[in-house]
Amino acid sequence: MVPASQLAPVDRGHAPECVAWIARKHAEGSVVAAVCGGVFLLADSGLLSGRRATTHWMFADELRQRFPDLRVDADRLVIDDFDLITAGGVLAWADMGLSLVERLLGPAVMFSTARFMLMDPPGREQRFYSDFAPPLQHGDKTILGVQHWLQANSRTSFGINDLADRAGLGSRTFLRRFLKATGMKPSEYQQRLRIARSRELLEFTRDTVDQISLAAGYEDSGGFRRTFKRIVGLSPAEYRRRFQRPSLLQAPANEESDSVIPA
Repeated sequence: MVPASQLAPVDRGHAPECVAWIARKHAEGSVVAAVCGGVFLLADSGLLSGRRATTHWMFADELRQRFPDLRVDADRLVIDDFDLITAGGVLAWADMGLSLVERLLGPAVMFSTARFMLMDPPGREQRFYSDFAPPLQHGDKTILGVQHWLQANSRTSFGINDLADRAGLGSRTFLRRFLKATGMKPSEYQQRLRIARSRELLEFTRDTVDQISLAAGYEDSGGFRRTFKRIVGLSPAEYRRRFQRPSLLQAPANEESDSVIPA
């Protein structure tokens, strides 16, 4: 097992002797696992070439850039690819450990272990926890200005022509530069902003899901729920059950079931 590193993500070539030892143990038949920043060390060995892998969501883009032949899926907390296992943030080692217990000793022992450790069984996804962090260091000041403006007006949906006019660019030029700077189409970027706002409201308020849907810029609460589930991996009600602040857990008795958490 390659543990997380305080230097995460480590530079390429950071520990050549360790990387060579990992590759040698794998060639001898060992299963190799890595957590968080340790995935960079495992990738440096070449063993992950062409394989699926995860790491902490904050480091996923850098892992893709350094190792473009990897298939990085940062939504997953653990990816068990038989002989190579990767896990997300530092505490994902526990989920990885439960996956290994299930592999070696079966599901009954794994569920008993999870109960003893007061943990959910494997199956959580990293996207439940990841925040939307818009890329702002791309150097395109025109696009950056549009991003700041969208942040301040996230409740309103703008088309490409509206945003291009805001940027003083032609529609095709704007779309090309926006994609290059953010890695997303403007419509997806705006959805991410609205969902980020709704997550905050689910955590910090007692507003109903319908109220939060409107506050985030969605007139159709059903569409909001579907979009939220697609991006976050949980329904708004499930997300609130997991993440609403303890001081808000005492709910009025007449609230709808998916709007607040009962005491």
